Amino acid sequence: MSLARHVDPDTLIQALHHHPSKAHKHHLQTKSATSTVTPYSSRYASQQEISKFIIPQQGAPADAVHQMLKDELDLDGRPNLNLASFVGTYMEREAEALMVENLSKNMSDADEYPAMMAMHARCVSIISHLWGVQKGETAIGSATTGSSEAIHLGGLAMKRRWQEKREREGKDKTKPNVIMGSNAQVALEKFARYFEVEARILDVSEKSLYRLDPELVKKNIDENTIGVFVIMGSTYTGHYEPVEEISNILDEYENKTGIDIPIHVDAASGGFIAPFTHAKAGGHKWNFQLPRVKSINTSGHKFGLVYAGVGWIIWRDESYLPKHLIFELHYLGGTEESYTLNFSRPGAQIIAQYYNLIHLGFEGYRNIMENCLTNARLLSKALEKTGWYVCVSDIHRKKGKHIYKGAEDVEYTREEDTSANYNAGLPVVAFRLSDDFKQNYSHVKQESISTLLRVKQYIIPNYPLPPTCQSTEILRVVVRESMSLDLLDRLITDIISVTEQLMNTDAVDLAAFQPGATGVEKLHQSRGVDHRTKHLARRPMSEGVHRTVC
Repeated sequence: MSLARHVDPDTLIQALHHHPSKAHKHHLQTKSATSTVTPYSSRYASQQEISKFIIPQQGAPADAVHQMLKDELDLDGRPNLNLASFVGTYMEREAEALMVENLSKNMSDADEYPAMMAMHARCVSIISHLWGVQKGETAIGSATTGSSEAIHLGGLAMKRRWQEKREREGKDKTKPNVIMGSNAQVALEKFARYFEVEARILDVSEKSLYRLDPELVKKNIDENTIGVFVIMGSTYTGHYEPVEEISNILDEYENKTGIDIPIHVDAASGGFIAPFTHAKAGGHKWNFQLPRVKSINTSGHKFGLVYAGVGWIIWRDESYLPKHLIFELHYLGGTEESYTLNFSRPGAQIIAQYYNLIHLGFEGYRNIMENCLTNARLLSKALEKTGWYVCVSDIHRKKGKHIYKGAEDVEYTREEDTSANYNAGLPVVAFRLSDDFKQNYSHVKQESISTLLRVKQYIIPNYPLPPTCQSTEILRVVVRESMSLDLLDRLITDIISVTEQLMNTDAVDLAAFQPGATGVEKLHQSRGVDHRTKHLARRPMSEGVHRTVC
């Protein structure tokens, strides 16, 4: 054992105070940096910028850093007025408190946080029952960081099951393909590209309601098709894709060929809407009631009403999750089975999801989703009633009607109406300038509407529909829980005001004022192009899924 001498702390401190060393100089600088009255009286107010691209040699006072970062973040848009996003921006104080109290809990530490893991298991059970899990089957699933991870997991399971079947049959397993519509969210094509599966991206059209066309599915499936991605809620227009109709086509194909092709339902938004609304999926089956649906994903942070950071993936039975993909982890004192792309991830969102499910209950979720759809219908009808706009989405039209016939055809809402009286879909309003408006006011560009609304702090994107329909551009509003009737009234007023302003002015091109990132950081971030130079993109939207705002 080595010898050690006693240290006199008083002598040591005195020596440090008076010794002309580098440590002493650092001490003086730190003292100077922290002796401020307010953040704005520190050197960071006018003499020195906070460090941006390299870690500073010396730290800075907590209050000064907090204030400087807070001031910079004031340049962001307001989350509640970000009408482009499906992701929730509101939670109750009690839910927020639970999240803050559990921020430090890690989902990967299952043995250390058994209560949190029990809540996770309860969420999987509750959601699987909402999705029609069948008796005699044991549903299995997991929380994820969002629907993107969940989609990749669902796709991987389909690919592995296909490979194992082909191997048993002694057939080639090197050419897997997966079917999806060109309206798919980019995560679906990411799965195909990242995990080496041919993406058969099928065109959508006005006739197919801008969603996956069952007739094209019939023409593009073969023995190498690992599955079909069917979307419960297109991010473009909010339409539900016809899961049951596609399931019937795959049933017929199996009867003729013996080839069993599964369905994975991407219910990122619809998974928390269809189970609760009176409209459901428009009278059609979409979930585990259909034997061909093997897995479903959803985003808890969308209409599950949790802040960003949680998704869910569930298989109808554990037999559909290949054992080869499950890892047994011997970690931190326990043994757990895991099937995720991530390891460490926050647990607070899972607790918040369980809070919502228990606190709101079925009726609470139903009320919220029906309110969202009611407000989306009101916005749609108000826009079409002006004669200036036509809605591409159709949740405001009576069930079975999909064609716009003019402003005079817009029906007023009856007090007793529920979503069951209308076409089923997400509370999304996708709209464009009417043909009459464009003829009479040809100088008005649709993207100018988006730009001027941004001045009023609304974020409402303007973008083209999927390939083959990309000549049509739409504005899109996602009506979330926090879109109150009062805010909706203000939004309608502002859209009309902005439109009239453009109608009454000379031709003007507002594209130059389109908001976007302008800092030096943009030069080192995405290598993409802005809307003015989108024709210069390395891979135009005609070659794959177009990335919509999600």
